[in-house]
Amino acid sequence: HAIVLADEAECDIQGEEKTLYSAFSNLVNNALQYTPDGGRIEVVWRRDGAGACFEVRDTGCGIPEQHLPRLTERFYRVDAGRSSELGGTGLGLSIVKHVLRLHEARLEIESRVGQGSRFRCRFPGQRCLPRAASVATRDATIAP
Repeated sequence: HAIVLADEAECDIQGEEKTLYSAFSNLVNNALQYTPDGGRIEVVWRRDGAGACFEVRDTGCGIPEQHLPRLTERFYRVDAGRSSELGGTGLGLSIVKHVLRLHEARLEIESRVGQGSRFRCRFPGQRCLPRAASVATRDATIAP
């Protein structure tokens, strides 16, 4: 895979690090799993109006449109045979949606069969901390 990482937001999210990591890593792992060798995956953290957006785009197999509304349902699989083969449980995107809801964020999904998918996690402005402020806050909580 060709993997592109971009941090353009110059801010951090105020929230629970472990659960946010779980959500973001799930999206990246899905992109890796469903993008054939030689494909491209882009992971971008950028400002989005007053808020910020974590986005994962891939050139994978894509998801048929009729499945998009149900992707975040627990245990829902687009192709149960392929998911079982790859080790999926059908819980990943449900967990992502739950974590985002806890952080006042929302998940947006776009996909086209044969062209790939785009997953956006949109966070409101009240969750965004300027990078210097978030580092100072983190250092203050670690200091003895």
